[in-house]
Amino acid sequence: MDAVRVALLREVLAGTEWPGEVRRFAGGLRSSVLPAGGGLLLVGGEGYEPWHLAAHLVDEAAWSGLPELAPTLVRHRVRPGDPAHLSVGLGRLEAARRGETVLVVSPREPGAGLLERVHDARRAGARVLSLDGGDRELGLLAHEALSVPPAEGPDLDTVQHLVSAAAGENGPTAPRAPRRFRDRLARLADQLTAPPPGRW
Repeated sequence: MDAVRVALLREVLAGTEWPGEVRRFAGGLRSSVLPAGGGLLLVGGEGYEPWHLAAHLVDEAAWSGLPELAPTLVRHRVRPGDPAHLSVGLGRLEAARRGETVLVVSPREPGAGLLERVHDARRAGARVLSLDGGDRELGLLAHEALSVPPAEGPDLDTVQHLVSAAAGENGPTAPRAPRRFRDRLARLADQLTAPPPGRW
């Protein structure tokens, strides 16, 4: 989603709690993934892979000068022959330690197996964030949570776009506020005219 559409979404949601909640959560995400930390592990609930959010965070990491925002996508099912960046299975969560951040994105119940792994990662010192459809257990497990219950405002996909855009803002190389929107549009134009990335 480009910067113009993100701006339009923010305008539509102005006057609701969503812009503030998204900025709060994105700020928590940005402060959790420190440059000297162990990285960002992004995992979906059972039957849901947050491809879109992974791709947008990679873009935001490049545009904002915050490489630590680029996630490792952790998948429930890895098939033989998958490329290396798509071959990280749930076992990676078992290895999560202090300094790493686990972001769980799940529109429905994430599944008991995933909850158990995320709980173990938290006990080992990893920071846990949750972007979910209102699952109570996941919300209680997370250090930072943003719940998007069905039929209450924007859907989870829309909120993911807003979170990724907000997470990339105010980074160390971000320009001053009066020029930020124009510069982001210029970077977007560069991205649109560049060859498509082969990674995703």
